[in-house]
Amino acid sequence: MSNYPTYPTDFRHWSADAEFPARPLPTHEWRNGLLVRMPNHLGDAVMALPALRALRTLLPPACGLYVIAPESMRQLYAAVEGVDGVVCFSKAHAWWSVDTLHDLRALRMGAAVLFNNSLRDAIMLRLTGVPHLYGAAKRGRSILLTRSFRFPARRSRELAGAHLAKRCLAVAAALGAEVSSPRMPAFDLSRMMIPLTSTLVALARHPLHLILAAGAAYGEAKRWPESGFRTVARYWLRHGGVVSVVGSAAERAVGDAVLAGLPPERCFNLCGETSLNALMVLLKSAALCVANDSGVMHLAAALGTPGVAVFGPTDPAATAPVSERWKVLYKQLPCAPCFRRTCPRKACIKAITPALVLRALREVCRESGVRPRRRPAR
Repeated sequence: MSNYPTYPTDFRHWSADAEFPARPLPTHEWRNGLLVRMPNHLGDAVMALPALRALRTLLPPACGLYVIAPESMRQLYAAVEGVDGVVCFSKAHAWWSVDTLHDLRALRMGAAVLFNNSLRDAIMLRLTGVPHLYGAAKRGRSILLTRSFRFPARRSRELAGAHLAKRCLAVAAALGAEVSSPRMPAFDLSRMMIPLTSTLVALARHPLHLILAAGAAYGEAKRWPESGFRTVARYWLRHGGVVSVVGSAAERAVGDAVLAGLPPERCFNLCGETSLNALMVLLKSAALCVANDSGVMHLAAALGTPGVAVFGPTDPAATAPVSERWKVLYKQLPCAPCFRRTCPRKACIKAITPALVLRALREVCRESGVRPRRRPAR
């Protein structure tokens, strides 16, 4: 096929050239270490992990790195090496509780970085007594920050000038971190006590386990048709593999639609049935993943699992998976990227046909050393 709508994801020589001059914090100013307010959503949080890793290298030996995040994300940071602790809150878009403020004050940190755009969170961090705050100049909060950073605004119907991971790394570089390319931190899943059902254990051990992430919390416009995922699943089953669909409980009907008519002994709808810990174990052990632009896509890529991503109304220049082992399929139409949650036409995502996804899947198999059965099973 001459018109193969891929988006480049070669990060090997991708420099996060800092848009801002480096002004390292003197050693004594770090006090007990650094707080990092990570993004609320899984995908955005994963894209900020390379910057979190870079910030870790700045800290003097006796200093700690603590993350501030929603309770739903605690399990992610528990597995990230270099994170010394997590301070969580129950509601993502609300003022922090008195207990949370007390816990943060007790840490007596010297600096905090905000990888979100919240004015409220900047106010809350000021109330904790942290003397140095850094973050993007958004929502009038620059007056509260020790140093703020301005990034170009996204233009309608144009791809972004910089990936989200690069923007986060630019902030880390401005604080003095050595940044050459976006490298994910290591994940230590052995830290966590993860109870798995017998089904999950069997899937984690299967050499040809294909994970499908057919949902998308942002909206149905981001979802590749269930019939396309079903075609991919059917192909994988014919070549000796097993298939599972992962996602939230709200996406269970999507999983049922994807697996309709396929053999239940080799196909599993796990939507709503895995904790974040269990999902990480499954993604880490899977042979491949095929996903919409979603948090699962980013998490799979971060854990080193190869895969194929289908983009529609969103922007791969800003949010492609940070991995050289993924193929990103994207057909930019005149109306895209529009970031609409719903769309009656869905022309951009429907332009990615099952044949294109299967071609990309075979390429990823060859490049990653995954060897499905050559002759289809009868």
